[in-house]
Parts: sequence; structure tokens; C-alpha cells
Amino acid sequence: MRTTTTTTKPPILPQNRSIQGDLPSTHSFVDAENAKKIEKEAEKLCKILLNNKGINLELFLDRAGIEVTPELVEEVLRKLSNVGALALSFFRWAEKKQGFKHTTECYNGLIDALGKIRQFQLIWMFVETMKSKGLLRKDTFGLIIRRYARSRKIREAVNAFEKMEDGFGLKPDVSDFNRLIDQISKSRHIKEAQEVFDEMKKKRFSPDVKTYTILLEGWGSEFNLAKLSEVYEEMRNEGFQPDVVTYGIIMNAYCKSRKYDEAIEVFREMEVTNCKPTPHIYCTLISGLGPAKRLNEAMKFFEQSQASGFEPELPTYNALVGCYCWATRFQDAYRVVDEMRKLGIGPNSRTHDIIIHHLIKVSRYEEAFSVYERMERELFRCKPSLNTYLLIVRMFCDVRRVDMALKVWNQMTDKGILPSMHMFSSLINSLCDENKLEAACKYFLEMLDLGIRPPGQMFSNLKYALNDAGKKDLAQHLSLKLDKIRKTPLIG
Repeated sequence: MRTTTTTTKPPILPQNRSIQGDLPSTHSFVDAENAKKIEKEAEKLCKILLNNKGINLELFLDRAGIEVTPELVEEVLRKLSNVGALALSFFRWAEKKQGFKHTTECYNGLIDALGKIRQFQLIWMFVETMKSKGLLRKDTFGLIIRRYARSRKIREAVNAFEKMEDGFGLKPDVSDFNRLIDQISKSRHIKEAQEVFDEMKKKRFSPDVKTYTILLEGWGSEFNLAKLSEVYEEMRNEGFQPDVVTYGIIMNAYCKSRKYDEAIEVFREMEVTNCKPTPHIYCTLISGLGPAKRLNEAMKFFEQSQASGFEPELPTYNALVGCYCWATRFQDAYRVVDEMRKLGIGPNSRTHDIIIHHLIKVSRYEEAFSVYERMERELFRCKPSLNTYLLIVRMFCDVRRVDMALKVWNQMTDKGILPSMHMFSSLINSLCDENKLEAACKYFLEMLDLGIRPPGQMFSNLKYALNDAGKKDLAQHLSLKLDKIRKTPLIG
């Protein structure tokens, strides 16, 4: 039985502050209309790509009768970022359209998608093409470095950084150096990032405060507070004073390590040193205190944020929603969402994803699905994101309602949203558990057609289920097909 508790309402925006703000210009209306048009056309093209993966794909795309522009291509490639093979097909179709030329951003979108399926040989072919067309920029190398790092190819990531100047004549500066160690660190290789920093600091680059901030964040994410303190001392000894970003990262590290009092102490130190907290600082503390269910303290920081005169911001309100959810006070969370609407600052899909996630955690599945359905019917004025669909599909798979998982899956693909690897994995595992092997194989083959690499454990489960059902030939066929795909590079 749920208990009734007395709640403190989150403070409302002061009455003298305008909710509407300045009226948008005619130009912004035009931009909004154009963005809507691009979004709609991109969804249409993605649906075609998802449903027509054969030799007639280009014919179906041509029949759509859509004018190809760089902005449209960038948006489609963004939507195809998890399906590199389809992204390549679309990219090749677009470049054949009369009068169209790919921009740097188009190439970057493709390179990012190809990097996710580790098509690095093909990526370097496109880099050469970009160079020949005068489109190559340093941010392209940033994308390549990130994909190498995420693939645990740290030496290759460093080599890509070196190639920027040695092979392509683009001289890196400290911001590029920072990007390198940031990408290595964010791929959970902070030890290697520190080694690269130590080596290059001696020979090539003078670090700045951002460099040290990246290392602090990396060690914090690994809960290594001793190393974090060591880097912090080195930073101070080098003459760098912590800025508001540095303080925020240290607070976040303490919160993640469940040292909440120390995080608050850092906040007090900020105040003493006259380093003015930003909305992000308050958001960090509110988010950090949520998992500890220290709601009253989180509320005080929320109130302090508003008293500081900051305009209400979406991330801060999302953090407050999360705090109420951690405390399983969902009615208060819904009330904050209503307030956000009144203030005109959301909510967005992230807001609802937070609520759905926590509802699922406490087994309130029907309520979670109800929130999703209202998003699906656009009653909340924000559509479900890929992450929303992932949450709901996983929920139904976990409670052995694969029929409902498939229903949600179809709602997603009907909108031209392509499933992620994690979604395929959850669905195929559930289909195997329910002995629906024909459907499991269908979605596995669809996964391969999209160029998504299946996780090893999921494929092992599928093979085991097929062998157990006496379908050894089919299991062998799928193994050979997967092995062939792994060994055959995409054609550039």
C-alpha cells in the first residue's frame, strides 16, 4: 500500500519574471518551419531505407521525389548513425543527385556512422577524398579518434592524431590535444589518457586548465579520488586556478563515489573563493544527491539556484524530477513536469525517460507504459526518443511480453527510427527465451542487413537455442553468414 506523505512544492518562478520572453522573429519562424520540413523528409527517407534494403533501394529513394540538400543529408545521416551500412548506401545515392555536393558535415556524419561498425579502412579512403576536395577539417580527425577509442584501439587513436599533421598538413593545437585525451578518457581508458598526457606534456603541448579538467573527470569516473587529488595538486602547482567547470567535475566525482558531504564542501569552497556557481553546478548537486535520497538538501540547492536569479533551465528541472523519482514520489515528479510546461521550458523526451526508468525500477510497468503512450500520441508535445523505445522494449522483454515489445518496435520503425544494437539484442534474446526462433532469426538477419554487429553473448544464445531445437544447420548457416560479413569490408 502506498503511503501519503506531506510534500514541499518546488518553488515557482518569481511573478515578475516573464515566462514568454521576447517574441520570436519572423526569421526564427522560417527556420522552425524549415527544420520541421527537413525532419519530416528525413523520417520519410529513413522509412524507405529501413523497408527497402535490396537492389532497388535507389529506385525507391528516387520515387520519394524529395529535393536533396546538405541539411537534409546531415539529418538523415544523424538518424542513421547506428547503421553504418545503410548510411553508406544513402550517402552514395545522395552524391549522384544532380547539382548536389556533400559538405564537410555530410562526410563527418558518414565517418561517424562507419566508425561505429569499425570500417576504418573505408574511413581513411573518405578522408583522402575530403582532402582532395578541400573539405578536410580537424574535427573530422576528432570523430575518427573517438571511434578508435570507443573500439579500444588506443594506439590507433593516437596515430590518427599524429596523422593530422604528418599525413594531412593540419597542425594540432592544445584544443586538439585536449580532444585526444578526452576521447581516450571517455572510452574508459583514463590510465592511457594520463600516459599520453604525461608523454606529450614533456615534448609538444603546454596544457591548459581544460586539459587538467579532462583528467580530473576521467579519474572521477573511475572513482579514483586519490589520483584525482594528485592531478588537482599538479594543476595548482602549475599555476592554474580551478574554474567553475573544474569545481563541477570534482563535485560530480564525489557524488558518484557517494561522498556527498565532500561534494557539498567543495560547493562551499567555491562560494568562499568567489567563484560564482552556474546552473550546471546546481544541476550537478541536485542530480548527485538524488540517488542518496537526500531530497531535502537537493531542494535547498534548487531553491538557491532560483534565488540566484538564473532563468529556469531544462537540465535543472530534469534533475529535480529525477530526485523525486529516486524518492518514489512520482506525483511530485509529475507536478514538476506540469510546472515546466507552464514555464515553457519543456519537458523533453529526457524528462519522461527519467520517469519511465524509475517506474520500471519499482515494477510500475503499466504506469511506465502509460507515460510512453502519452508521448506516442504526442499528448506531451514531445515524441519518444530512441532511448524511450529502448526502455519500453526492454521492459516488455524482461516481463516476458514480447508481443508488446514487438508492437512498440513497429511503432518506432513506422516513424523511420532505426533500432539500436541494444534493442535488437533484448528482442532476439527474448524471442529465444520464448522459443520463437523463426522470428529471432528474422530480426537477427535484419540486424546484419543494417550493418549492426551483434554482441557475442546474444549470438551465442541464438545458436544455443537453435541447436537445442534441432536446427543445427540453420545455426551453422548464420555463423558462416556472420563470419563472412566480419571479413568482408564495405565497398567504398
